[in-house]
Amino acid sequence: MTAGVATRAPRRSRLPDLDWPLLGAAVALAVLGLVMVASASLHLGDRAGSPFHYVVRHGLALGLGVLLGLFVSQVRLQDWQESGTRLYFVGLALLAIVLVPGIGHEANGAVRWIRVGPFNVQTSEFMKLFMVVYLAGYLVRRQEAVTHSVAAFLRPMLLLVFACALIMLQPDFGTTFVLLCTALGMMFLGGAALWQFGVLLAVAGAALVGLVVTSPYRLQRVVAFLDPWSDPLGSGYQLSQALIALGRGEWTGVGLGSGIQKQFYLPEAHTDFIFAVIGEEFGLVGIVAVVGLFAVIFWRAFANGALAEQVGNRFAAFVSYGCGLWIGLQACINVGVNVGRLPTKGLTLPLLSYGSNSVIVTCMAVGLLLRVHHEVREAAGPRRGAR
Repeated sequence: MTAGVATRAPRRSRLPDLDWPLLGAAVALAVLGLVMVASASLHLGDRAGSPFHYVVRHGLALGLGVLLGLFVSQVRLQDWQESGTRLYFVGLALLAIVLVPGIGHEANGAVRWIRVGPFNVQTSEFMKLFMVVYLAGYLVRRQEAVTHSVAAFLRPMLLLVFACALIMLQPDFGTTFVLLCTALGMMFLGGAALWQFGVLLAVAGAALVGLVVTSPYRLQRVVAFLDPWSDPLGSGYQLSQALIALGRGEWTGVGLGSGIQKQFYLPEAHTDFIFAVIGEEFGLVGIVAVVGLFAVIFWRAFANGALAEQVGNRFAAFVSYGCGLWIGLQACINVGVNVGRLPTKGLTLPLLSYGSNSVIVTCMAVGLLLRVHHEVREAAGPRRGAR
């Protein structure tokens, strides 16, 4: 080789700077969800004209969720921060519109949806995302005040109560509980005084207990949860069938598609109780895998949040904490209901259960978490290089 001629080193292919554990866990849950919705709903689809009725609709929702998740991952966090207050009021308007006669769509005694083409939009699902973004921005703007001022602490809580009141009018106790606990968790992580947090938690707990005691059907659910076998063919039917499904699965399950409980024994097997179907068909192995995947999402959300605080991006930190709390809490509640440790409530298992709105909004939350990782890593890169 001629002297003085420099040789170029071959370029190494490099993967995009994504949070691969987070993305991998979310994709695994979404794929498993599509498979399990098919397994749990083929017999129900015949009633709607096609065995694949629910599978196709779930697939379309998942595809739309992926597209919206990609869009969200490309939007700067600064833009989200500047839009937080507007998003809250947009969500509030959507919650109010559902209650307008002739606009809101009723199903199973609840008015939670607005018809948009072939889809029913459940506005309360989008309020979860909007509230996380709003609270994250508020905690950044009022960081010192939230820690020392009762008024600054109560202001976002009043807005939260207003949103929860509209959701309860639908009624949707499960979403209200998740939204309330997520917001309280974010305020606690934001530095709210422990006594303020304790007082508000006590008030919220008393209010939730009051809602249960004053509502016959909620009270019946609590009673059935305490002892489902006292009335296994009545109030305890759904929970007892879920427990039977989990028991049949034993260690490795009866095999994909071979479950019996989903076939008209276990109500809502493809939605609220899909975890029981997984337990029956994949056994303890499947249950541990699903719980482990949700644990990865929760871990990555809090790991990215901690890194965001280190680089001084508190908005990114609170967005990451909020999304992690929301997804993790909803998953824990759904699993708790399926295994008989919590009263039955209408909450889907994120990314797994049939439910267009839940799937779409959770995909958007994952996209937002990926954006947090991207911006935080970019900010941390120069700092690591300077050391």
